[in-house]
Amino acid sequence: MSHFLQSFSKEYLDDILVRLAHHSSAIEGNTISLPATVSIIVNGTLPLNGKATVREFYEIENHKQAFENVLSHLLNDDPLTIDIVKEIHADLTDRLQYDRGQFKKSENMILGAEFATASPAETPMLLTQLFDNLVYRLEADDSSEDKLKSILETHIQFERIHPFSDGNGRTGRMIMIYSLLQEGFPPLIIEKENRATYIELLATQNLNDFLTFAEESMKKEQQRMQAFKNKEVEKINFEGDNSQNQ
Repeated sequence: MSHFLQSFSKEYLDDILVRLAHHSSAIEGNTISLPATVSIIVNGTLPLNGKATVREFYEIENHKQAFENVLSHLLNDDPLTIDIVKEIHADLTDRLQYDRGQFKKSENMILGAEFATASPAETPMLLTQLFDNLVYRLEADDSSEDKLKSILETHIQFERIHPFSDGNGRTGRMIMIYSLLQEGFPPLIIEKENRATYIELLATQNLNDFLTFAEESMKKEQQRMQAFKNKEVEKINFEGDNSQNQ
């Protein structure tokens, strides 16, 4: 896996981060634009004409530390654990939640959902079982499609457990990308324009439709990934030609 990740240029990793921060936050109602997200992630500043609340700014900015943490664990080839999940949540909710990185202490619910989320008492056990089962399934799965199904089904169940008082959506999507990259898949960045479809897929637990949705999105991401690789090769060749001419 580390070889797969190391093939990504810094420019492509920044591209993933910016799009993930923007779309994952926008799905939850954040109004910061994509260009403003670039400014926040790359420069650490909000454009003068940017209109955003302090909370919205931190929701975007916190993705940077969370993604860097994810990459660090992936380069070490660390299997996904409860502790890593808590770290990711703590990063994403820094300066936003008093209980960052801690499981919920009281009941919570998903607006409009027709099911009950897990109780605080059963959450630690359910989440431990969920990720232990994911590790087992990924080791046992023979095909790429089976591995992808295992990751997507885990994402559905994570969101139904809803283990934290807030920030479950952003955390769940970051965790899903962790598993995808670890298994050599392109990242699945769910765009805000697909919010309604995504929420419906989670609500109905329709794994086959989710698989089709993911495969279509990841096919486009694969093309984007290749474009960045081609650009990096051109850059290296250009610099090599220049050094020979000096």
